[in-house]
Amino acid sequence: MSFFDLLAASPALLIGTCLVLGLLVGSFLNVVIYRVPVMLDRQWREQCAELAAGDGHANDSVAPEGEAGPRAERFNLFVPRSACPKCKAPITALQNIPIVSYLVLRGRCAGCGTAIPWRYPFVEALTGVMSAAVAWKLGFGWPLVAGLLLTWFLVALTFIDVDTQLLPDNLTLPLLWLGLLASLWGPAASGGPIPVDLRSSVIGAISGYLSLWLVFHIFKLLTGKEGMGYGDFKLFAALGAWLGWQMLLPIILIAAAVGAVSGIVILWLQKRGTATPIAFGPFLAAAGWLMLLFGQELVTRYLGLFTPHP
Repeated sequence: MSFFDLLAASPALLIGTCLVLGLLVGSFLNVVIYRVPVMLDRQWREQCAELAAGDGHANDSVAPEGEAGPRAERFNLFVPRSACPKCKAPITALQNIPIVSYLVLRGRCAGCGTAIPWRYPFVEALTGVMSAAVAWKLGFGWPLVAGLLLTWFLVALTFIDVDTQLLPDNLTLPLLWLGLLASLWGPAASGGPIPVDLRSSVIGAISGYLSLWLVFHIFKLLTGKEGMGYGDFKLFAALGAWLGWQMLLPIILIAAAVGAVSGIVILWLQKRGTATPIAFGPFLAAAGWLMLLFGQELVTRYLGLFTPHP
């Protein structure tokens, strides 16, 4: 019996395996969350430097000392190797075991003793628990693979948006296209809630983008302010592509309600004005993930309220 046969036969083993896999992926997502915004910033600086050079106005102000410029060293998700930001000591494989290394090191760098941010093990634990929950709900099969992929993208996008108020195109657009691509197989092939059929996916992607696009422009027309970013449109479109147009209404209702309450609480606790921007992407991502797990049951029960019973 192969390992995959064991996973199919044992739900407990499947959940445990996905928990460990999620912890490992969460460690990589910490890299994605930190490095993707830096990569974008460097890319923008290089483009500005090229434009300035093309206009004959290149100068040192485009890329200040210590910042990325046209000749900046390679920086991507794999290069350079992860290191302590203070002492620059490389992080070894034994120091990079999810959660365990943090506990063994007591939350401090092995070289200089600098405190390691608690969010690193938190992201690892969160990704692990969410991955295990997806395995528990979807079971063994292709829907689980799709659900894990969607979950990992949403975790990365959530924390990037919290940190930078950005939902990068190099994450939202691949997520959108992967949802559309997965829908080519549809529910008949998967036997689960995702991927949805091609028609629901395409309509979901279009409706998700256009709905928030219209809200954005109506709000801007009425107030002269931008209520959200274009990244929110693309994330909502991606959720529509993965989950189908039927899930868009519950997603936006949950995200808006929780976002409004959370925004009020955050502004009150931090004593900040109502003009303070609050990222909406995390609420969309959380609502989308909940619909991944419970959306079909919710929609079925809701529609059942209007179905006559004999």
